[in-house]
Amino acid sequence: MAIMAVATSTRHQVEKESALAPSAARPFELVVWDDPVNLMSYVSYVFRTYFGYSDEVAQKLMLEVHHSGQAVVARGPREKIETDVEAMHGYGLQATMREGGV
Repeated sequence: MAIMAVATSTRHQVEKESALAPSAARPFELVVWDDPVNLMSYVSYVFRTYFGYSDEVAQKLMLEVHHSGQAVVARGPREKIETDVEAMHGYGLQATMREGGV
């Protein structure tokens, strides 16, 4: 009977720890939004400069922002995406983050 109580207690502890896992372990997405201010060439430039994307990738993402109104331009842990959002704001782009991703 004592063995079953220990096993049950251990299982509940693991479940509790999983429920309290830091949000940093969950993937997040960086979303850049279309705006009427920035030129398409500037948005591509930011994607190439900040993220190191090739011309082709930067152009594709910029066109997605332009035509769809938004594009996911990066994925990763919460802290990294928060930093990326701040960087996009520093470049004058409208950006947010959301939970999701890979």
